[in-house]
Amino acid sequence: MSLSDEERSDLRDQMIDAFEDADYPINSPMDLVPALPNGPSTKFEAGDFSMTAMELNTKLGGGEFPYESPEAFVDDVMDQLEEQDYV
Repeated sequence: MSLSDEERSDLRDQMIDAFEDADYPINSPMDLVPALPNGPSTKFEAGDFSMTAMELNTKLGGGEFPYESPEAFVDDVMDQLEEQDYV
């Protein structure tokens, strides 16, 4: 799958908005759940991409916890999505 730069930027912005209210630093994906507007079913969509927070957690690697900021976490998620051809 390939998203345009604008779609990637929109997806990144959606994730930062959803994860920014977590209590950083975060040490696991479970630290993010209380911050999500719809919990694990919070959906991120851009172009042909659509995935819930739970799907992100299931399909991507564990990440490099802890993360000090939402931007650091989301940048890692976006890198993993690209590496696995989800975006």
